[in-house]
Amino acid sequence: MALHDRPALRRILYASSFEGGGILMSTALLLLMAETSAGGSFVFSALCSTVAMLWNLAFNAMFEAWEARQPTRGRSLARRSAHALLFEAGLLLALLPITAWWFAVPVLTALAFEAVLIIAFLIYTWAFTWAFDRLFGLPASAR
Repeated sequence: MALHDRPALRRILYASSFEGGGILMSTALLLLMAETSAGGSFVFSALCSTVAMLWNLAFNAMFEAWEARQPTRGRSLARRSAHALLFEAGLLLALLPITAWWFAVPVLTALAFEAVLIIAFLIYTWAFTWAFDRLFGLPASAR
């Protein structure tokens, strides 16, 4: 049975591999932006990754349920872009207070950190999802 025929396994593989790459990328970006150590940046990234992975699993389940009800199949540029934007918007709402608390900065400074991370993750999310779909095929909801 192909991975695209096993939606739960596909979501777990997607989320865990996505977050692994995301931890590495955000650790590096935070080292450039914030007054933090590599260890502090990594721990923060791992904490945020845990939040993001839970959101990823829930969001992709909701997105695929919506997608399965659509008359047009496949993942167009518009659909991939909506996926990335909606995912990041929900994650921002969850992570902004954590970022402000962790770095002991005002919310606007935390928002600036998050803005850089959002831009990076928008690109990363779109590219990662495209590559994942190319490697493992589209999920049943998009075929």
